[in-house]
Amino acid sequence: MNRVLLLLPVLLFVGLGLLFWTGMGRDNPNELPSVFIGKAAPSIEQAALPGIPAPLQADLQAGRVTVVNFWASWCPPCRAEHPTLKALAAEGIQVIGVNMLDREADALGFLAEEGNPFAAIAYDPKGKTRLEWGVTAPPETFIVNGKGEVVFRFIGPLVGDDYLQRFRPELDKALATQ
Repeated sequence: MNRVLLLLPVLLFVGLGLLFWTGMGRDNPNELPSVFIGKAAPSIEQAALPGIPAPLQADLQAGRVTVVNFWASWCPPCRAEHPTLKALAAEGIQVIGVNMLDREADALGFLAEEGNPFAAIAYDPKGKTRLEWGVTAPPETFIVNGKGEVVFRFIGPLVGDDYLQRFRPELDKALATQ
């Protein structure tokens, strides 16, 4: 019995080591899968910021790829990715924003200062739309195909190699099938 008790910590250590080893072997251990991949995008209709069009659900089913970006003016990574969103819009890609958990004046001030890449913006000060889409924190970005189905979810800012190696190939793939 004493030998069993002596071996128990060793066995637990080896078991945890194997568990961690297999977890590290995943393709992208930081990626959280979305339950919406391959399914219709949740509702995006929400009040708008003054002077900016509100998105309609039909915008996501209009036959063109749409990038849906959840952002807030108080979010430093959102500020870092803003030039990328402006570049996507300049390419002719429809970008719809969902301003979440923000004050109206702060959101409008941010857009006035940095520019507005969004074709439409849903203003979601209480985070209802965020919950429906399963967003954990801004920024999060979704690629929606022309049929209104979510084809990719990207957590974090659209910057650097992460953008170039993970997001952009998925966007290009979606654009090629439009």
